[in-house]
Amino acid sequence: MSAARPSSAEADAALDSATNRAALAEDQTFAGPAPDDAPLDASLDPAKAADLRAQAAAVAAAGAKASLLRFITCGSVDDGKSTLIGRLLFDTNSVFDDQMEALQRDSKKFGTTGSDLDFALLVDGLSAEREQGITIDVAYRYFNTKKRAFIIADTPGHEQYTRNMATGASQAELAIILVDARKGILAQTRRHSFITSMVGIKSVIVAVNKMDLVEFSESVFNEIVAGYKALLPHLGFTDVRYIPLSAKNGDNLAERSAHTPWYKGPTLLETLEEVEPQTFAAGSPHFRLPVQWVNRPNLDFRGFCGTAAGGRISQGDAVLSLPSRQRSTVKAVYGPNGQVESAEDGEAITLTLNDEIDASRGDVLVKVGDPIAAHRTLQAEILWMVDRPLIAGGRFVAKLSSAQTPVNVRSLDEAVDIHSYQPRSANALLMNEIGRVTLQFDKPPVATLYSESRELGAFILIDPLTNETVALGIVTGLPRVEDAPGTAARSAQAASPAAPRSQFERVRAEWLGPALAADPARARGVTIFRAAAAVAIGLFALILGLALWKAVLLGALDFALRPLLRRLMVPAETEAAPADPTTVRDGEGI
Repeated sequence: MSAARPSSAEADAALDSATNRAALAEDQTFAGPAPDDAPLDASLDPAKAADLRAQAAAVAAAGAKASLLRFITCGSVDDGKSTLIGRLLFDTNSVFDDQMEALQRDSKKFGTTGSDLDFALLVDGLSAEREQGITIDVAYRYFNTKKRAFIIADTPGHEQYTRNMATGASQAELAIILVDARKGILAQTRRHSFITSMVGIKSVIVAVNKMDLVEFSESVFNEIVAGYKALLPHLGFTDVRYIPLSAKNGDNLAERSAHTPWYKGPTLLETLEEVEPQTFAAGSPHFRLPVQWVNRPNLDFRGFCGTAAGGRISQGDAVLSLPSRQRSTVKAVYGPNGQVESAEDGEAITLTLNDEIDASRGDVLVKVGDPIAAHRTLQAEILWMVDRPLIAGGRFVAKLSSAQTPVNVRSLDEAVDIHSYQPRSANALLMNEIGRVTLQFDKPPVATLYSESRELGAFILIDPLTNETVALGIVTGLPRVEDAPGTAARSAQAASPAAPRSQFERVRAEWLGPALAADPARARGVTIFRAAAAVAIGLFALILGLALWKAVLLGALDFALRPLLRRLMVPAETEAAPADPTTVRDGEGI
């Protein structure tokens, strides 16, 4: 027989009697931080408290209206990229107390700077990075000053992890390229500079680091500056600045250094606060929406979701769905918080249309009149990122914006010599080499030049067997004949014989027939065969005793009239247009 359960009141009384009153009072005392509007500690000096309030108000006001700058640090291994970022965070008071305590402990355990703080450990958090003293993965850090907010991408300098550097650079507006003052410009410095230019970054700060190890020599700094300026004609930079600094000691980082009286320019932080980088493909006039998802919550709603890749869209605008080119008008525009009147470049939106058109992930919605189109072949620059070589004929899956389609590397046109930036012929691309290729897609994606749109001009290549990303690339050239309206007509014109330009060519086209006239190689062979047959007829006539002039006349008549006789007997064969091997009709095998 089970014991009777205590009542609710008895249980509460027992729990209350067992409560530790002192512990409860202490827990309530330290229940959490004071609210934002709580008064400052009364023990503070009034003047100091007022100063703290003023600083907090200034930072809050600046943060509300400050612009955002995304930049990366890149360069060769051990040039001091992570140390620069760590020191920059430290000098801008962006390191919390618990982070400082951890930094002090980790500097003793993992540090490479002796008894000093190793600021690189603020960024390099992976155990492998700390053990080897190198950056492996891209690390993002955020901080702000009174003038601007920043997102920093610390990218690896080791050649093996060049792919990670390219990933970080793909979304940056400015690059800080570090150069070790002792080593000067290295091959990896050149490679990172070319990739930086390749992905469209226009503004660059060349930071000559570790000046303390060359005794802050002005001649060393000037020599490195001259060497880097020699590279600029091959790069697409429009704004390049040079700063001598010591990331470890903070010279010319946030404060001007007394060790470089010969340097009259701004510090690195001042430059970052004031620079206005030329944003890549900003303010594109054409509205384009790569469809990422078709939202269908019920029978009454069908929305096309994605991030606008340029321009502006409003209710009532006429749009096309590419590549199908079905037309409709915008019924409504929805943002994250509901329906809006219009949307602009960079906004995540959902469009509903007045017509039920067929559009799915990978298609692109554009305004009527936009010249962009789908292309079966493209010219591109690629960075090959795996240790097996790329050769012409390679088969991959290309991901361009939200579209994904099989692709074939039709030709490897040339490779780029990373030391001279000059093109050279190549039969294969090795790991971390940059090349120019021609791609042929199974399903033509909607694409444009990378210089016009990052979203619709950049792609990655994926190994279909291992699902490994093997290359990243940018579109640098479009074909002359597009997969756009009128393509079928242009293709038919291309397949048909060219219009004769003279009386002789018209007679020749009539004599050969349309099919042969359109194929120079076949026309030449048939002409030689007919001439040989005419000579044989003449010789046979001579053997039979015909006069010479009659034999020659008979051969000439055979040469001139044989095409007419053939056309009368087999007209379908002689008039058939040559087949286009790229066109497949319903039911045909491929």
